[in-house]
Amino acid sequence: MQKASKTLVKNLKKQKRENDFLLFLDNYKIIKDAINSGIKPKLALITKDFNQMAFDCETFVADESLLKELTDVKTPQNVCVIVEYTQDVLKTPKNHFLVLDGLQDPGNVGTLIRSALASGMERVFILSGVKPTNSKLVRSSAGAIFQIPIHAMEREDFCNFALKEKLNLIYADMQGKDIFSYSAKKPVGIVVGNEGNGVSKQLRNICEESVAIPMHSGIESLNAGVSGSIIMFELTKK
Repeated sequence: MQKASKTLVKNLKKQKRENDFLLFLDNYKIIKDAINSGIKPKLALITKDFNQMAFDCETFVADESLLKELTDVKTPQNVCVIVEYTQDVLKTPKNHFLVLDGLQDPGNVGTLIRSALASGMERVFILSGVKPTNSKLVRSSAGAIFQIPIHAMEREDFCNFALKEKLNLIYADMQGKDIFSYSAKKPVGIVVGNEGNGVSKQLRNICEESVAIPMHSGIESLNAGVSGSIIMFELTKK
């Protein structure tokens, strides 16, 4: 097994900056989820005492100091596996699905993707927002990003797709119908809007109606990740 050189790490750092489709995974569980989903590692770097798993790719031994240069966490788990993320083929949803309209916080998006998988959503659309390959998003999803179809696209492109395919959409809004009384008679897409501005006018114009989570007075709104998760679980429960 070769030893990783400073030149190799320097080149990898350059690729990380320039290639949005490369993921640098540094968590055992997420690495396993990626491999189990069919993604093949392109390259792996491990410390000399790493013995958790073997990788079917070129593997280098690296000092901890070099490994830290490729990861975004303070204490990496002695491994960094590089994989190429490929977006799923765009298909018309047959069951409930999630639409994230302009969300910018990767933690929120990762949480919502994880909740979408857990609640039984068919797929996730990320519109004009954070990239699905964002490292914080990948960690926040706890590997769910590899287990549910995700489509990152521009808002306008999604609107054209939704109109063409006659998708049924509802959106989360403080003034909407009580989600606990709402019952979908057909598969719908729940639209969760930007953390500060909510759902865009473009999306609201193609939605059938809005839904809300009733709350006690004194609370203006919930975090997007929390509110979107509650709505998804309530929607799929029925």
